[in-house]
Amino acid sequence: MDIVVRAAIIYLFLWVVTRSIGRATLGELSTFQLLMYVTMGDLVQQGVTQQDYSVTGAVLAVGTFALLTVVISFVNVRWPRAEPLTHGVPVVVVRDGSPIPEALRSMTLSFADLSAAAREQGIRSFGDIELAVLEADGKVSFFTKEGKGSGAPAPAGSGG
Repeated sequence: MDIVVRAAIIYLFLWVVTRSIGRATLGELSTFQLLMYVTMGDLVQQGVTQQDYSVTGAVLAVGTFALLTVVISFVNVRWPRAEPLTHGVPVVVVRDGSPIPEALRSMTLSFADLSAAAREQGIRSFGDIELAVLEADGKVSFFTKEGKGSGAPAPAGSGG
């Protein structure tokens, strides 16, 4: 019965933490939020299964990760110059239909992956691409010469 009580306490704590960190979907998580969610299971496992006889240890570990995540988000809002360091910057990988080999190499993006991303956006030829940008979240945005096939994310609530 003790394990049920421990699990319930940890569950409630994790629920509070995840609600307070933010409402982003998995694809929109910052690196630090994703890191926190991935490691959360390991951080609480011992506190729940009694390998560590203290629920406090699990709460402190997850609480520390949550606090650091909030601090980094605050730093990004307060000092926008920190965001490129914590989240990365977009990189142009194709300009005027020509892939930029140095950019692809530095971002460890293969030509095959770039081609697949273009096909997913309905782009048949690199000649149709005016600009392709590898976004900080790992997605590739394509801007074609005709304006069609843009892979730029739609604004939230735009319905498309």
